[in-house]
Amino acid sequence: SENKNPKFLEELSKWIRGNLFIPDARMFWIKPSVKYLINYLNKNPVDLIITSGPPHSTHLIGFRLKQTIEIPWVADFRDPWSNIDFYQELKLSKWADKKHRDLEKKVLTNSDLVLTIGENLKNELIKLGGKNIQIVENGYDEDDFNEEENINIDNEFTIAHIGSFTPSRNHIALWQSLKELTLENVEFKKQLKIKLIGKVDHSVYNSIRKFSLESHVLSLGYMSHNKVITEQKKSKVLLLMVNNTPNAKGIITGKIFEYIASGRPVLVIGPKDGDLSQIINNTKCGIVCNFNDVNDLKSALMNLFQNKLSFSADASYYSRLNLTEKLSNLLNNVSE
Repeated sequence: SENKNPKFLEELSKWIRGNLFIPDARMFWIKPSVKYLINYLNKNPVDLIITSGPPHSTHLIGFRLKQTIEIPWVADFRDPWSNIDFYQELKLSKWADKKHRDLEKKVLTNSDLVLTIGENLKNELIKLGGKNIQIVENGYDEDDFNEEENINIDNEFTIAHIGSFTPSRNHIALWQSLKELTLENVEFKKQLKIKLIGKVDHSVYNSIRKFSLESHVLSLGYMSHNKVITEQKKSKVLLLMVNNTPNAKGIITGKIFEYIASGRPVLVIGPKDGDLSQIINNTKCGIVCNFNDVNDLKSALMNLFQNKLSFSADASYYSRLNLTEKLSNLLNNVSE
């Protein structure tokens, strides 16, 4: 029973979170925030308000302000609400599920503009009742890449993974492909180095041990942002692992824009028909392999190793300067 107890408490906390805290634990912000903001905005008028979620409680603040003082309102969805990958785990009662979906629809149909990060999420929000929906991607900061510095690219065949390496990003096909290539190609084995930068889950290290790749792995831990950018520019290949979850096609990892700007080839393991794949194809910055396709992955890795692929990455569209101009034009349309 001792073993069951933590599991029971975990399940109970999920149930409480989903059924009693609607839309989320920030629900207690709503009433005092609305009261404060009505008072503030009456004395300090603005052209429009933007609410960004999650937490989706912020959107309910926007909804009430829109109702009360008739101000133009933009709702920014950085992640889905009822379509988020863990929604099914919240153990919602029929009543709670209906409440979540009613509130979501209220936000989507009453805001003057809905912003989101990619095509898949845009289409999901349209199906849920959203009308005026526009995409503004996350982008990258040009200043991080403008400095003239002589960075020597690594001599070895370095594959860098930067950011959180979680269990849902730990695709066994990668380790299997790398192991097979080290057995099949002496030069590949000699030159392979995998750089792990950021937080790495223990399941990743378990996989590395399982395929006996420890001698090829460099665990560099956390680094300052400047050092991360330098490591990106030095590495032969930048690795991006998409979460293998039901919403995989709509996942656009923020890191991708910095990867593209660094000018190094990007290897993505994720859906070939997803939003991220579309960005890779549009910018001509890399190659995408499906989650479990070992043969395709081996072929891609060998082509990268032998410099058989040519990339002409153009990241300029995704600079934050460009995206801010796009956002500014959208907001001007709403406020007018």
